[in-house]
Amino acid sequence: MASISKLSTPISSPTLSSSFNPRSSLSSNSFLAFRPSSDFFTKLSASRLSVQRGSDLKGSLFVRCSQGDGNGIPVKRTVLHDLYEKEGQSPWYDNLCRPVTDLLPLISKGVRGVTSNPAIFQKAISSSNAYNDQFRELVQSGKDIESAYWELVVKDIQDACKLFEPIYDQTDAGDGYVSVEVSPKLADDTEGTVEAAKWLHKVVSRPNVYIKIPATAACIPSIRDTIANGISVNVTLIFSIARYEAVIDAYLDGLEASGLSDLSRVTSVASFFVSRVDTLIDKLLEKIGTPEALDLRGKAAVAQAALAYQLYQKKFSGPRWEALVKKGAKKQRLLWASTSVKNPAYPDTLYVAPLIGPDTVSTMPDQALEAFVDHGIVSRTIDSNVSEAEGIYSALEKLGIDWNEVGNQLEIEGVDSFKKSFDSLLNTLQDKGNSLKLVSH
Repeated sequence: MASISKLSTPISSPTLSSSFNPRSSLSSNSFLAFRPSSDFFTKLSASRLSVQRGSDLKGSLFVRCSQGDGNGIPVKRTVLHDLYEKEGQSPWYDNLCRPVTDLLPLISKGVRGVTSNPAIFQKAISSSNAYNDQFRELVQSGKDIESAYWELVVKDIQDACKLFEPIYDQTDAGDGYVSVEVSPKLADDTEGTVEAAKWLHKVVSRPNVYIKIPATAACIPSIRDTIANGISVNVTLIFSIARYEAVIDAYLDGLEASGLSDLSRVTSVASFFVSRVDTLIDKLLEKIGTPEALDLRGKAAVAQAALAYQLYQKKFSGPRWEALVKKGAKKQRLLWASTSVKNPAYPDTLYVAPLIGPDTVSTMPDQALEAFVDHGIVSRTIDSNVSEAEGIYSALEKLGIDWNEVGNQLEIEGVDSFKKSFDSLLNTLQDKGNSLKLVSH
């Protein structure tokens, strides 16, 4: 395993013992056979999705936790470079594990940022021995399990930030971010979320860290206040256009309330989830069961995302926005999240290829990233057929699909999933900690 000791100065115990204590704040498918409509693959063709396979890059992108030396040997250009340079979309990697230096080959292939979440860390820490030495030291020094968890996470985030800092500098704070999420147990705690965001920002202490805050009703004010405090935010778990508009307003309100004369270093992305929308709506359509309903399967998520981009363009224009631009403000970019395909009947780049456009981010886990590098074609597609997206959105409403209800259900499921991952990891660490204490005696 490659050493990452030179990437950053490891955080000391006193640093994580600052005024905020994360523990104290915590108190507060079964698909029918896919029958695509006659225009389904036509649309994908219009999105210039190639289905050619056999690229020599096949199988080369996966980051294998705790394997390899992560030396990042330069490789040839990929479509990820073209994605950013030709169409203005930043490809990010939706995963993080040790050794963090395994990200170097991905960076050389065109990856420009990283997202993480409690589920990602649950998998990384539970399935790898790469965290054992640091964890043992933390336990033996008297750290409780949750404090030890945060030290493990913060070190990974700091080291990853160091790797992406050149991109951050080259783009004048426009790209090269690494995201870390506040505790999912704070999803209904407005003030607790703000304090957690301040604490994480302080202990990570890297200019290119994004503090992830969920777009729950309780956390919309948290987003505003965190931005007002000059902290850059990745707003996560956005599932509906209505909630997305509230997120934009929170960002604008926060910038205006910050009192800063230079807003160029306070940035944000809005993580709009995609595939999960189809997973839920497809089930609802199958319950309806009519030919019209079944014909709309696999179309809801991309249609809603296209309309979200229209809202983005509208909100980040006009007098209010121009006044902020004069102070150096940057647009809150739309970030497409949940881009892996859940239904094997669908094309494997369904949630990447049709969502290419300027000032956006696509964060991709291994499956989606590998597929797009292998056979994705770069072309602006996000606004290539807005009228069709509007038609799909309206047709779903006429069938009785309530977009806000869908968003609310997915939000509840998303928060609950992250809470379970968080609790599961703490339990795993507790068991590991108990065994280490026994061994130490």
